[in-house]
Amino acid sequence: MTTLVVGASGATGQKLVEQLLSRGGIVKAVVRSTDSLPTHILNHPNLQIIQAAILDVTDAELLEQVKGCNAVASCLGHNMTFKGIYGRPRWLVADATRKLCDAIKANCPEQPVRYVLMNTTGNTNRDIAEKISFGQTLVIWLLRLLLPPHVDNEKAADYLRTEIGQNSLIEWVAVRPDDLIDDAEISDYELHPSPIRSAIFDSGQTSRINVGEFMAELMTKDDLWQTWKGQMPVIYNKEPSQKSH
Repeated sequence: MTTLVVGASGATGQKLVEQLLSRGGIVKAVVRSTDSLPTHILNHPNLQIIQAAILDVTDAELLEQVKGCNAVASCLGHNMTFKGIYGRPRWLVADATRKLCDAIKANCPEQPVRYVLMNTTGNTNRDIAEKISFGQTLVIWLLRLLLPPHVDNEKAADYLRTEIGQNSLIEWVAVRPDDLIDDAEISDYELHPSPIRSAIFDSGQTSRINVGEFMAELMTKDDLWQTWKGQMPVIYNKEPSQKSH
């Protein structure tokens, strides 16, 4: 299996790349810099590094990079600095999603390519009319006004829902972790079609390594993919008192 991963040098992207490589797959990793990648990833024989900003890659170049890939994953996000939040590119995640999907469609793959987007529980799945409190609705409205990265996440997921939909060349899943934390080891986690707690007032925790593991499982396991394709599953770490999944 060959997977293209954008945002591969980020904290979650690295975990996803590790998981895919551990399953014996070939990974094409798009990174702006290799400085943050650990040696055991950089030196892996199944890893191909593409050093570039994804939005600077030409359409022709991206067409070649996507060709032959069974799956594409986006772990892109904005740096939590003033420039990262309010500077350009403002719609990094959404524009990259559109650009990658255009490249997939232009290649006319024989089998549908799996597109997995890392998103957030702060974004609701409007396909199923998720219920949120008035207080959270108000906060989300303010986030849309004040924080472009939140709108970017919404635009990316909305593009998959409304413009890709059930496209015959692309199948998709948008993975929604809650408050991201760093753990060294994979732990038990739970999956839900919608949030079971408030992302604003009662957020849970999701370790980055669990997100990477779930995204890799989605792309490599047919039964799991069939369960979640076209949906926006929410992933939480399981509480210590809960039973293993």
